[in-house]
Amino acid sequence: MDEIIQLTNENIEREHICCAISDKKCKDSYELKKQWLSQEFNHGYKFYRLDARAKVFIEFCDAEKAWVPISAPNHIFIGCLWVSGKYKGNGYAKALLKKAEDEARERGKDGLVTIVGTKKFHFMSDTKWLLRQGFEEVERLPYGFSLLVKKLGKQTKQPSFGQSAKSGECSNKDGITVFFTNRCPFSEYHVTNSLLETVRNRNLHLEVVKFETLEEAQNSPTPATIFSLFYNGKFITTDLSACMDSRFDKILEKALK
Repeated sequence: MDEIIQLTNENIEREHICCAISDKKCKDSYELKKQWLSQEFNHGYKFYRLDARAKVFIEFCDAEKAWVPISAPNHIFIGCLWVSGKYKGNGYAKALLKKAEDEARERGKDGLVTIVGTKKFHFMSDTKWLLRQGFEEVERLPYGFSLLVKKLGKQTKQPSFGQSAKSGECSNKDGITVFFTNRCPFSEYHVTNSLLETVRNRNLHLEVVKFETLEEAQNSPTPATIFSLFYNGKFITTDLSACMDSRFDKILEKALK
């Protein structure tokens, strides 16, 4: 098994962050993700990846510092856990998960918590795999999200989604509303470029909300703060490809059936 390394403020400038490594159009978005990571490293955020040119990594932090609308005191929140391509089935996912679990045990945390889709959602970890690793569902939202917990100790309070994310609706009921952060190196480019062209071609009203602070993200109307698209106030998708002119109609039509 190849070595797993940790990214820190000492090495992030020279190390890659797995996603969008060679995507030239997302170069600026890639740097914004690095800046976001550097900022969050100062608050205890952790990023581990395989020492290879691959998408094999985990990101986690104290749940109280997570940029998502959840309440999970004394837990570690897993933001991303991803193993792709030829690296699947070689034990890397378990090794990465162990990094988070070891830290949680060392620091006396009650458990690990993460957000997944009740069906396959983009930019979310594999639900079935996590359930096989000892996670269990503690809350499910009617529009497709679940909160999973792996208990490590006696939980004084069961984790839950924040009230802001319960309904699956946002305040803008006219056209397209998008919420995103720089947690992903693809989001900024596709929201500020691809989506603008798409809505212009359809004469749709567009409202873009970028969460710039922890407080804003923790009061989000969606658990998927990397990227979420709403139509006439209703949640539609976490799929960034919906921003693209060639994909928008198909994704919207499928979601509204």
